[in-house]
Amino acid sequence: MNMQAIPALRGRPPRRASRTDARGSFAPWHLDQGLLLAVGILLVLGVVMVGSASSAIAERQTGTAFYYLWRQLVYVGFGLTVATAVLFLPLRLWQAAGPWLILASIFLLLLVFIPGLGREVNGSLRWVRLGSMSVQVSEFAKLFVILYLAGYLVRHREAVQTSMGGFLRPLALLLILAVLLLLQPDYGAVAVMLMTAMGMMWLGGARLFQFLLLLLSVSGALALLALISPYRMERLTGFLNPWADPFDSGFQLTQALIAFGRGEWFGVGLGASVQKLFYLPEAHTDFLFAVLAEELGLVTVLLVVGLFLFIVMRAFVIGRRAETRELPYHAFVAYGVGFWIGLQAFINLGVNMGVLPTKGLTLPLMSYGGSSMVVMCVAIALLLRVDSETRQNDRLTQRKKKAW
Repeated sequence: MNMQAIPALRGRPPRRASRTDARGSFAPWHLDQGLLLAVGILLVLGVVMVGSASSAIAERQTGTAFYYLWRQLVYVGFGLTVATAVLFLPLRLWQAAGPWLILASIFLLLLVFIPGLGREVNGSLRWVRLGSMSVQVSEFAKLFVILYLAGYLVRHREAVQTSMGGFLRPLALLLILAVLLLLQPDYGAVAVMLMTAMGMMWLGGARLFQFLLLLLSVSGALALLALISPYRMERLTGFLNPWADPFDSGFQLTQALIAFGRGEWFGVGLGASVQKLFYLPEAHTDFLFAVLAEELGLVTVLLVVGLFLFIVMRAFVIGRRAETRELPYHAFVAYGVGFWIGLQAFINLGVNMGVLPTKGLTLPLMSYGGSSMVVMCVAIALLLRVDSETRQNDRLTQRKKKAW
């Protein structure tokens, strides 16, 4: 992919969406087959690894070794069902609903602080109880931010490019979301959300000095949070030198590194991991990739990394094609999804390999978790819908040319 083509979106005047977009027709047989294949491989591999990584803890907690495996299969099935429904919704509906979605994000994040409704796990108040189920609302907030910001950049691109007010207005709403996430606390979600938003604003034409000012402000705030929070500082120092305290602050990272070392080229075999046997915390969620490295080896590690790179590149190619067809909302949605999946995968892989401090972020399309799985399936469906509507726009344009 020609990466220099992507910034071509920056600095251009606002353009109206093509009239053919209003039809919003959808042809299932025109879906991006390469993207579907990559996502399918990650989903299957993720289900297999969740079953393997969670067998020991599931048997200890429930007496059934495949308890989390069956639940993950349900989550994947439900996610694919919702994604199929999303495929048939025209993107103009999401564009019109953007302001309501950002308000819904604020409302959902407030729900976790209601006694009896919010559910605390491992010191974090991130889940909302829905009967026997729990929903991690931050996952939905990340998706809704992309859909809202894509619409804002279409409506106010000139203001974003020429004035500080146009640049700061959407960030004020994002600041509210960030504060609510920090109170949970969910630092990983804040990092992904803000970096995704900054990437979209950059492609929308925001000026460099605005980003430098924002970057300095965010960096100062994060440094202050680390200094005033002993827990954050312990995590940071543990990441810098995990072997200094391998049984406390550096325990997670050292166990993950041991898993990578044991895996070598082809792994110790599916189901044969030692680190998942109560040594590696959250083996089926945050550290699934480390168990995969131990059991299936470096070859499969490179395959997973390559698949994520392919998905991100396809997202930007789809976005670029939509932008050249004068479908700016479609383009920004595709770019946002690409930024989001790429950033979250990069952070999770970096944490597992010891190059980033722990953030509590799942590996997209692979880690155990209903909320993350459903929302990621919806994000992929939106990306496929962008590609489908762009192709449909091309076909309608060609028909008009032939008619003339």
